[in-house]
Order: sequence, then structure tokens, then C-alpha cells
Amino acid sequence: MIVFVNTPLNESDKAYFRAQLPDNYEVIFKKDLPEGEQPAAFQRADLVLGNPPLAWFSGGTSLKWWQLDSAGFDGYKNIQLSAPVTNMGDYFAWPCAETIVAGIIAFYRDIHGLAVLQTQKKWVGVPLRFKLGLLKNKKVIILGSGTIGQAVRQMLTGFQCEVKFLARTNPEAELHTPEELKAALPETDLVVNCLPGTAKGFFSAELIAAMKTGSVYANIGRGSTTDEKALIDALQSGQLAGAVLDVTEVEPLPLDNPLWEMSNVILTQHTGGGQATEDKGKVDLFFQNLNRFINGKPLENQVELSKGY
Repeated sequence: MIVFVNTPLNESDKAYFRAQLPDNYEVIFKKDLPEGEQPAAFQRADLVLGNPPLAWFSGGTSLKWWQLDSAGFDGYKNIQLSAPVTNMGDYFAWPCAETIVAGIIAFYRDIHGLAVLQTQKKWVGVPLRFKLGLLKNKKVIILGSGTIGQAVRQMLTGFQCEVKFLARTNPEAELHTPEELKAALPETDLVVNCLPGTAKGFFSAELIAAMKTGSVYANIGRGSTTDEKALIDALQSGQLAGAVLDVTEVEPLPLDNPLWEMSNVILTQHTGGGQATEDKGKVDLFFQNLNRFINGKPLENQVELSKGY
């Protein structure tokens, strides 16, 4: 069996990978090959870890199993494979949830504004107290009831928030259609977007216009799911109090995008899933599933590319 590792592991993590690989398996690290040899190595591999370029699939594959190193995979939705595909499942859910909740708290408590004052060595003190808000008891709608959304809800219960889910097929969600969402938005304080890229354009200008005056929008899903121009307009007009955005429509965010200079916006630069041991965790999950693959057991976190989940 040939394993192709597209994930750019450092030398320590590569050694960690090799130490766990069964004797009858060969590993090829993309980083160790000249660029021109990489597509052919991928195409003859039996197993793959990571997210290779979409163009490489046009030459055909020998895949028996593909382990993505991400939770999202909307860029691969048109690929037709008979081999099983697995993603990182809930591996990124908790750090993503911590990032977006931290950003939301920072917005309500003006931590981002205080950080700017610190860089300016400017003490304002007491007058700032009267502009601070609370996350406690907010009415929240979470778009998407996957692992990230579930983790966000778990955290928000500690703030006694009233939380509803919007999910197309989950019977436990309170909202299922854009129409139901639009009807609920005027009474909602906070919207947290956890949608995958397959929901492109879902949070439309019409839905943004329906949001409660003074409410907050947060996005830890995909930037392509939001009408960014309408969002910027709502922030500039004062309809929305603010936004916490881990993702944007174009990344890196263009220098001329107004979001950079808006004091009521917190940008976390698509770092939501990050953690110091991120790559080692990807390797660990690969080998957990490899053990299941070798023993003919169902793979964990199996997904369907065309459905986006």
C-alpha cells in the first residue's frame, strides 16, 4: 500500500508518521518530491492524507480511501470517487467554537477596543464601562447544527442564552427554511453562522435586512455563505451593532475592503480551528482510521463529497 501525505508535515511529525506506519506500507510526502513529480505520486497512491489540488484528480486515481485534513471540503463536491472519503469530523469543532465565542465576548465587552487603547498607552477607564454589553441571556440563532454549531451551543448555555438552530434536515432544529429564519431574525440578538461552503450565498441581503437593529453577526463557517456587501452596508448604517468574522468572501481579505477599518468588526483571519498540535492531531486521526480500514471496520467521519457533509 502506498500512502501519499499531502499535508505539509514538519520533520518531527513526519518521523511520528513513519513510526506508526505498518511495515508493508510505503509513505510518500508531497514536500519531499519535486513539484513536477507530485501529481503522479498522488495518482498511484492507495491512501491519501490531506487536501490535494483539484486538478490532480483529472488524471485518475488508485484511491482506496482518502482522509481529508479539514472539516470542510466544498471545493471537491464535483469529484466522483468510489473510494470512501473521511474528514476531520469534530476535530476542529471545539477550537472553532472557542474562537467565535471568544470573539463575541470580546465584542460585547469591548476587549478589542481596549487592546487598541493599550497599544496607544491611553487610559480611558470609567467612561468605557457604560458602553459595555453582555452575552448573558441573548437570543441566538446558530446557522447549521453540525459539530461546530453543537459546540457553540454548548458554550452558550453557560451564558444562559436562548439558542435555536437553523438546519435544513435535522429534525431537532427549531428552524428549517429561510422563511422561518427570516421570521425569527427580528427577535434575535445574535446570529452565529456555522454553515459549510455548499450553502453559498445562503445568508442573503434579504436575511441581513431582517436582522434586529443592534444585533450582532458572527461567522465561523465559510465566507461565501454570506452576502458580504449587504453585511458591510448593515454595519456601516448602524443596523447591526457589529460582526465577528473568522472567514470572509475573499481570503486574504483585500486591503481595500472596508472591514479592515471598521471598529465594530473583529477579524480572526480564518484561524478558528488552529491549535499548536494541529498537524499531529491530523496524523493521529489518520492512524485511528487506518486501523479501522485494515480491520474492515466502518471508517469514522465518512462524508459524501456531493452533499458537502
